[in-house]
Amino acid sequence: MGSDHPDQPPPPLRASGQLPPGQRRVAGWPVSHYGPVPRFRPDRWDLKVFGATARAAAYSWSWDEVTALPRTTVVADLHCATGTTSTGHEWFGVPAGTLLRLAPPAPGVTHVMVWAEYGYSANLRLRDFTAATTLLATHRGGEPLTAEHGSPLRMVVPHLYGYKNAKWLRGIEYLTADRPGFWEERGYHPVGEVRTGKRYSYQDDEDDASRAGG
Repeated sequence: MGSDHPDQPPPPLRASGQLPPGQRRVAGWPVSHYGPVPRFRPDRWDLKVFGATARAAAYSWSWDEVTALPRTTVVADLHCATGTTSTGHEWFGVPAGTLLRLAPPAPGVTHVMVWAEYGYSANLRLRDFTAATTLLATHRGGEPLTAEHGSPLRMVVPHLYGYKNAKWLRGIEYLTADRPGFWEERGYHPVGEVRTGKRYSYQDDEDDASRAGG
């Protein structure tokens, strides 16, 4: 399908010299997050899927169960809404599609809320969560994620800005209507797609006014 298909997000921009609007390439992999770095306790850790599931039931996996799920590799860049892009990351983890098959959403689900440690949240359209390149990542560059970069599990949604790629993932909530997450409540764009260059919610208002003016 073409990238303009209404039900499919565009493929991620790769490290090929092409950057999204307003982005600049940086060396390495800068650390960026809000709040403290949590301590990982495998015996107390689980991943939950809840909300509007097809069976109206919640699901839960231990860390050992998560690491036993099929995993794959995606190579893609990481784009921060502050304007930096780090390129060529080799992510390894559980495809979001695997989770959807194990815990299918109800027919009316349109969005998901991604929940992380300390109550951090990020909303995603269902079609972004179901994209072939969306991962629940455990490794980067052949090595387990470090604590600062989201160990043991983080979202990787390469075509969305970094604030949608939540670190220290703990839950997925299926939603039948959109709801703002942590940064979205603070003025960041509800979709966060890097190809549009829209980082902040007010940018939709500007575009709407422009279209209304002809």
